[in-house]
Amino acid sequence: QVQLVESGGGLVQAGGSLRLSCAASGRTFSTYVMGWFRQAPGKEREFVAGVWSDTTTSYADFVKGRFTISRDNAKNTVYLQMNSLKPEDAAVYYCAAVQRLRVGFQANAMDYWGKGTLVTVSS
Repeated sequence: QVQLVESGGGLVQAGGSLRLSCAASGRTFSTYVMGWFRQAPGKEREFVAGVWSDTTTSYADFVKGRFTISRDNAKNTVYLQMNSLKPEDAAVYYCAAVQRLRVGFQANAMDYWGKGTLVTVSS
């Protein structure tokens, strides 16, 4: 079992930055594939960024060059640095984990989820 707790959301002006954190429980964090997803009102949950246990990363096209995912296995934490935020980035951001990623970063492929942290971007 893995428990995930997100933090770092808030209100930011367009063009600003936020850093989200996801703290994970468990002694095998380093073996998990971690991902960030987001869900805006009335929309489906979508993949944002992911990081494998070997620190290989993957990004959705709409965040490439603006967002950076990283992990600190010593702290059982994964981060999402978000720069150049746009109003369309506003959503609840969720951290997710899976031990073995079989079909790519799809929401239904992840086994564990946090409760989310709200990001609001004002124009």
